[in-house]
Amino acid sequence: MSTPLDSEGKSVEDSVLGLISEAELVSLTTALVAAGGENPGGTEEATVEVLRNFCLGAGLEVSTDTVAPGRPNFTAVLPGGTSPGILFLGHSDVVPAGTGWERPPFEPYVRDGRLFGRGSTDMKGGLAAVLIALKALRDAGAELPGNAALACTVDEEDLGIGIRAYTAAALADPTFSYSACVVAEPTDLETVIGCRGDSYIELKVTGKSAHSGRPADGRNAIGAAAKILDLVREDHTRLQADLDPLLGAGTWNIGLISGGTGTSMVAAECTVSLDRRLMPDDDAHLILDKLRARISEAGIDSDGITVEATVTMEMPGFRTPESHPLVANAVAALADAGVTSPISGWTAACDGGFVARDLDMPAIVMGPGGLNDQAHQVNESVSIAEIVAAAKAYALMCLRHPAGLSPGPA
Repeated sequence: MSTPLDSEGKSVEDSVLGLISEAELVSLTTALVAAGGENPGGTEEATVEVLRNFCLGAGLEVSTDTVAPGRPNFTAVLPGGTSPGILFLGHSDVVPAGTGWERPPFEPYVRDGRLFGRGSTDMKGGLAAVLIALKALRDAGAELPGNAALACTVDEEDLGIGIRAYTAAALADPTFSYSACVVAEPTDLETVIGCRGDSYIELKVTGKSAHSGRPADGRNAIGAAAKILDLVREDHTRLQADLDPLLGAGTWNIGLISGGTGTSMVAAECTVSLDRRLMPDDDAHLILDKLRARISEAGIDSDGITVEATVTMEMPGFRTPESHPLVANAVAALADAGVTSPISGWTAACDGGFVARDLDMPAIVMGPGGLNDQAHQVNESVSIAEIVAAAKAYALMCLRHPAGLSPGPA
């Protein structure tokens, strides 16, 4: 099939790529970083306002959906034909900046080819790359077989209320029609075809207070919690004995623990917060049911000890076959943008799992910046060259998105 040409005889792809401006990418990323959006403790309103103003100026269709006070989900759409389109996914919140920065974390600056500031890698650079790609497609007059859209959700860094609201709205919308999702999170421009999920499990252990001189008169909640944590560690070790080549295995981490009221008192209460990373087929509630059963089998929740256990957050994992056309499209687009992209998996979690599970849509993660060496780090930065390459690859993916892919359920 011949490559479509524009009115000047250039290929449409060349025309689109020629409209992707490094200066415009740096400007938009800078504005997004400066907008902040620390979570927990802040809101994403300022970031969404930057996105909205840019998109309106770029001629894109925009909409917002307020999920909580000051916390709007945002969607930008470049309209195309009637075929199922391609959906890019991102989030507007950033983790708290913390201390130790060489410059104020929300006063971004450029040095040695990198843009510095909290959220530059995770994931304001990825958001900017998607929007600059959509703007270039529109300015070039590219005709897409289906819509190309960015969905930017709130609260990804904490409880995921944004993506839950987004997928619920998509399921209720008869016009929603997308057949693939690209999560623009930082992957060093690797094409990530699978992610582990994540869950938080909260334990509350209750016993009976007594004087420490007569500990047998009480029931020590901290001691009971310690026995539960032994079970957790045993299960973690068991999981590591059977590693998936792409995603490894599920893991347990003991994140927070508190209990007792004084050294000379038997502790009547102890609370524990656990992080349980999930494989794509795992269900956090079933995992908790098994933990409860083991606690009872071990006799821990008896003789005056009670244990309450709750899943407070669950983010599903996902896996897309390496043979899927979405994967081939990403790898080829990156190659034509000058990047050799290995196919890999992610031990982190992201909102893509909700899209894959709830909307039955194939998903990958691919974006500028480093997850392990930059995201959530002091003096966070992103390579400007990677933002440019990502924008080019996203634009090419939109142009080449297969019109024959089936959409997720409407």
